[in-house]
Amino acid sequence: MAQQYSLTLPIFPKGFHLITDEVVRVLGELPEMGVLHIFILHTSAGLAINENADSTVRHDLDKAFDHLAPENQTFYQHTVEGPDDMPAHIKSILVGSSVSIPITNKGLNLGTWQGIYLCEFREKATPRKLVMTVLS
Repeated sequence: MAQQYSLTLPIFPKGFHLITDEVVRVLGELPEMGVLHIFILHTSAGLAINENADSTVRHDLDKAFDHLAPENQTFYQHTVEGPDDMPAHIKSILVGSSVSIPITNKGLNLGTWQGIYLCEFREKATPRKLVMTVLS
């Protein structure tokens, strides 16, 4: 059986943001066992699972991704939407647009230090829309 939910996140500043609580709140009661698949409907932001306790990890990830795909490169052709647009597309490909999480005992089976991240790569972002599918 499958159930599908949508979640529109508020505008977050550029960076890596834990959204685990928002996701869980929308899902409500989960099945005993299954899989949660989350997909983001955008090409300049991504989803990831990573460290949920130490905020310096999120800071360092942001700086590392800026190093991997810097703004204002002379070879970028896609620049109409601003200097952060093409780097945001590059970063979203590196991170990916979805995550899947096992459901065990009616809960998300994340590791002790794992959380779900919205990876926001735009300086002037918009609300981000997620499609969440629970398969049981």
